Amino acid sequence: MNKPTAITNFHLPRWSELPNLDLYLDQTVNILEKYLRNYIGNKDETIITKTMINNYVKQGLIKPPKKKKYNRIHIATLIVICMLKQIYSINDISELIQLAIKTAKINTAYNQFCEALERAISYTFDGIEYTLPEDSIFEQSLLQSVAQSFASKLYVEKTFLHK
Repeated sequence: MNKPTAITNFHLPRWSELPNLDLYLDQTVNILEKYLRNYIGNKDETIITKTMINNYVKQGLIKPPKKKKYNRIHIATLIVICMLKQIYSINDISELIQLAIKTAKINTAYNQFCEALERAISYTFDGIEYTLPEDSIFEQSLLQSVAQSFASKLYVEKTFLHK
């Protein structure tokens, strides 16, 4: 069985690759679609909408935009939300985000999330084994488990369900 090419080349933009200028809501939706289209849902599904983002603001999951513009923190948080909402509830995602930013600066926490997800997908799709060092802290282990749960779901969808 052939591996889906888009998955074997899986890459989430790191903090430094995210736009360094503020974006309006339409632009934010477009960039999230661009970043995530190959990894979430099928081609006909919408990954995120303006209404969803507004609801995340109302729920306190992301901070309100400043002058109707979304910044790098918003985009990074929305990427994490979009990826994790495939398998976790919004309440669980909120708790995981709070734990991550309690233990590291937001840019570091976001980059760690991206790296963990890429490792998990490489392991799941390519059989490249990754193990955490024995002295790993709880948060690192939890992050890798969260990433692995997403990778496993994605593997089933892309390999067997052909989404």
